[in-house]
Amino acid sequence: MTCKHFGSCGSCGLYDLGYDEQLKEKESRVTALLLPFYEKKLEVFDSPSSHYRARSEFRIWHEGERCDYAMGKMPIDGVREKGAINIHECPKVIKPIEKRMWALLEKINASQEVLKNRLFAVEFLATTTDECLITMLYHRKLDDIWSKEAKSLEDTLNCKIMGRSRKQKVILSDEFVTEKLDIDGKTFTYVEYESGFTQPNPVVNVKMIEWAIKQAKRVGHGDFLESYCGLGNFTLPLSHYFNKVLATEISKGSIKAALENCVLNDVENITFARLASEEMTEALNGVREFSRLKEIDLASYNFSTVLVDPPRAGLDEGTIKLISTIEYIIYISCNPETLARDLETLTQTHDVIEAAMYDQFPHTAHVESGVFLRKI
Repeated sequence: MTCKHFGSCGSCGLYDLGYDEQLKEKESRVTALLLPFYEKKLEVFDSPSSHYRARSEFRIWHEGERCDYAMGKMPIDGVREKGAINIHECPKVIKPIEKRMWALLEKINASQEVLKNRLFAVEFLATTTDECLITMLYHRKLDDIWSKEAKSLEDTLNCKIMGRSRKQKVILSDEFVTEKLDIDGKTFTYVEYESGFTQPNPVVNVKMIEWAIKQAKRVGHGDFLESYCGLGNFTLPLSHYFNKVLATEISKGSIKAALENCVLNDVENITFARLASEEMTEALNGVREFSRLKEIDLASYNFSTVLVDPPRAGLDEGTIKLISTIEYIIYISCNPETLARDLETLTQTHDVIEAAMYDQFPHTAHVESGVFLRKI
C-alpha cells in the first residue's frame, strides 16, 4: 500500500517499511516474547496490504466554508503533535467505505449548513457484502430538516446513515450492518451494531477464527467456556465442536447482538451471560451469586476448553487462576507483552502446543497473537 499521507498522518506508523518487512519485524517481536514458552516457529497470518479495514473514524476539519476529513499528526520522537492533517485518500479502508466516503464529503460540502454545521466526526462501519453504515457526529441538536437531508443522502449513497449528538441518536433506517463470512466451509451471518465492538479486519478475522476452530477440533469433547465473547465472533463457529457453550460479556449491546446472531445461524447450544471476566470467575467458583444467572445451572457444565480474548491489559489474576483448572485454553491476544506476562503463570499448569500471529493492523506496530495450551 502507498499513501500520499505516509509520514504526516499518525494512523500508519510503519510507512517506511514494505509490507513483507513489516510482517517479519512483527514475527520477530512476537517470537522473542513467546520464546520462553514456545520454541517452534509461529504460524503467521498476513493481511491484504490495502483495503483491509472495515471500521474507521475520521475527524471533520472546518476551514472557511469547506469541510475535510482529518487525522491526528504523526508523533515526533514518540510525542504526538497537537492538531490534525487533512487527508485526501485513505487506502486502508475497504472498498465499500472508500467508494462512499468521498462522495459523502462532496455532499456535505454542497449542503450549505444542513449537514456540515457543527459536524465534528464521521464513523464508517462496512461489510464485505457492501453494506455500509455511516454515523455523523455533531455538536448540536439534530432536527427534522437534518433527517430529511440525511435520508436523501442514504438513497444517493446506497447506505445507512445515523446522526449522533449529545444525548441524541437519530436512526434513519438501521443502526447495524449484516456481515456474512465464509469460515471453515460454512457461512456465518453476524449482525454488527454501530456502538458495539467488531473485529476491524474481516480477512484476518476469518483466519483467526479458523485457527481457533483447528484447536477446537483437536479437543473434540466436553463443554466450552468463553470470556469476552462480544457479538459471538468466535462463539458461533466454535459452538459446533462442543456439547454446550457458556459465553460471557459485560456489554448489554454485545449480548443483544450475540443472541440475534444465534437465531440467524440456527445455533441453540450457547447460553450467554452478562458478566465481566472477574464476575465470571466469582460465579464459577461459587464465591458470589448473580441474579442474572438464576436460570443457568453452572454445575451442569463440564468445561474441556476455554477461550479468552481480553483487552490490551490482559487477564486478571482471578481469571488466570480459574482457567488454569481447565484442560485446554485458547488465548487470543491483542497485546503480546501482556500475553507473555500471563503465560508466566499459565505455563505452570499448561504447555503451549501451538502459537500464531495475526496481522490485523498493517502499517502499524499493533499485532494480534494466539496460543493453544494443554494441561500438563
